[in-house]
Amino acid sequence: MSVLTVAGLTLREAVRRRVVWALALLTLALLTLSGWGFSRLAGLDTEFGDLTSGQARLVASQLLNLVVFGLSLIAALGTAFLAGPTLAGEVESGMALSVLARPVRRSAVLLGKWLGLVAVGSGYVAVAGLAQFLVVRWAVGYWPPQPVAGLALLAGQTVVLLTLALLLSSVISSMASGVVAVGLFGATWVAGVVGSVGEVLGNEGVARVGTVSRMLLPTDGLWRGAMHAFQDPTPLGIDVAGSPFLSEAPLTVTYLLWAAVWVAMVWGLTALTFARRDV
Repeated sequence: MSVLTVAGLTLREAVRRRVVWALALLTLALLTLSGWGFSRLAGLDTEFGDLTSGQARLVASQLLNLVVFGLSLIAALGTAFLAGPTLAGEVESGMALSVLARPVRRSAVLLGKWLGLVAVGSGYVAVAGLAQFLVVRWAVGYWPPQPVAGLALLAGQTVVLLTLALLLSSVISSMASGVVAVGLFGATWVAGVVGSVGEVLGNEGVARVGTVSRMLLPTDGLWRGAMHAFQDPTPLGIDVAGSPFLSEAPLTVTYLLWAAVWVAMVWGLTALTFARRDV
């Protein structure tokens, strides 16, 4: 059994799971609500007068990050709870024996499952993200300056989280691995917000919380890079440094390399753990 065969089987199994259809419904609801909200921006009556179409596009560029964060949260939930049953669920149910009993290395099986999940997560990010951009374009005529780069970073965030979920599922139950992975995702985002507040206040100790959390789990760092790619470069008089949905600067090449190394290290640890696990 080849790696690509396992990847194809994992992809088909993931699509058949009910969690995928639940996530699709959540995404459709989010797109519908965001479309209605963005359509109300043009001509919106404020204390400063009606918003012009140009001002509406500027505001839309900031709100887009808020909505895309919702999509990234849906992707996080989906990948975490799909990755958990991929290892732990099959081991607990005994299904893993039918595959591992054949002359195939466990690392090849793990790689195939990982590639299948990467295809699911990246595909979701690409389709849902593009749909959201089209909704915003239709509503207020705004298109993000770097859509491909931003979606690539969101896909990278998904890959980081599903790799972590696979590692957790190799040592604990499928449900627990999903809960822990999503919890760490949320905790890292909160730590990033705390670090941003520390930067605004000039408190190096608090600011270091965000820096350390982004190194330990790169999901928040990749998310901040995606925000910078989606937001309009025209300033709105908003304190970017203190906002949880705005980003001051693009990611450095060094950080992107670290994220890739992080995924490789965690995948290697997962392979080592899975190879030693009794099935």
